[in-house]
Amino acid sequence: MNNEQKYLTSPNGDFKTLLTFRKAQIIYDLTFYFAHTFLNRTDRTIDQMIQAARSGKQNIAEGSAAGVTSMETAIKLTNVAKASFQELLLDYEDFLRVRNLRQWKKNSVEVDFMRKKSVDPSVPD
Repeated sequence: MNNEQKYLTSPNGDFKTLLTFRKAQIIYDLTFYFAHTFLNRTDRTIDQMIQAARSGKQNIAEGSAAGVTSMETAIKLTNVAKASFQELLLDYEDFLRVRNLRQWKKNSVEVDFMRKKSVDPSVPD
């Protein structure tokens, strides 16, 4: 098994051990919370965002399971997951833009704090 395959799928299809799946699950959970907390309950964007997050997570799981027998299928499903997360990212960017809210840059103080906090929850607020 080459390095690319090692990180794309689990040798036995156990997708729950993949870092990408665990991150996708967090994205789904946060999106579910965000959509139901910050969007008007009649807004169709709620369903769209949750479905995009779910699709990303589910396609990672399916791709990993399929990778046991077909790396080609695993790659295709991983690309579908990537496209779903891109769609979700655009929804988040739209939310910020139409409300004149600032999007954090990847190297911003806020992002740096969130990264540190995710590794060590005892980092002071």
